[in-house]
Amino acid sequence: MISNISRRYSLDEYRAIQEKAEGRSEYRDGEIVPMSGGTLKHSRIGRNILTYFTSVFRDTQFEAINSDLRLWIPEHRRGVYPDVMIFDGELQLNGDRLDEVLNPILIVEVLFPSTADYDRQSKFRMYRSIPSFSEYLLVEQDEPFVERYSKQAEGWLISDFSSLEVSISLDSVAIALSMAEIYRGVVFE
Repeated sequence: MISNISRRYSLDEYRAIQEKAEGRSEYRDGEIVPMSGGTLKHSRIGRNILTYFTSVFRDTQFEAINSDLRLWIPEHRRGVYPDVMIFDGELQLNGDRLDEVLNPILIVEVLFPSTADYDRQSKFRMYRSIPSFSEYLLVEQDEPFVERYSKQAEGWLISDFSSLEVSISLDSVAIALSMAEIYRGVVFE
């Protein structure tokens, strides 16, 4: 993503702008970076994942949240909007902010070609500074392909999934998510 904004903004300025904005923007330590719009595939995949998690986690300690809620990453002074976040127990708000959370255990990003490298590298590095964070799914929208990163004692383990017939075991929430469920209703050209 390229930002055309040369001015630096305080966190309070960003928050005030974001509260009135029609679109969403990420905060990157003084920079306000507009987020690109979605696609039909992206929307369906995000909806499928959120719907599945919401159903499976009903009446449990886990809660699935969509991309309307901002994740604040204190160590990097970043405010970002993951496609789906899972929380174990109470959501920890950032001070008195009702629009910023701090403690997801699992994050899902549905990839855009223009942001895939950012999501895999810089953003993942920032997410790893969150103490509760232990699992990360990167979901391709143009082909059935998911990368799963899981936190292990020795570091992060990556697993790839590319068949609609398999399921992904999610250790942080002790469930399996099928590839067919992720890509339900998605047409590949």
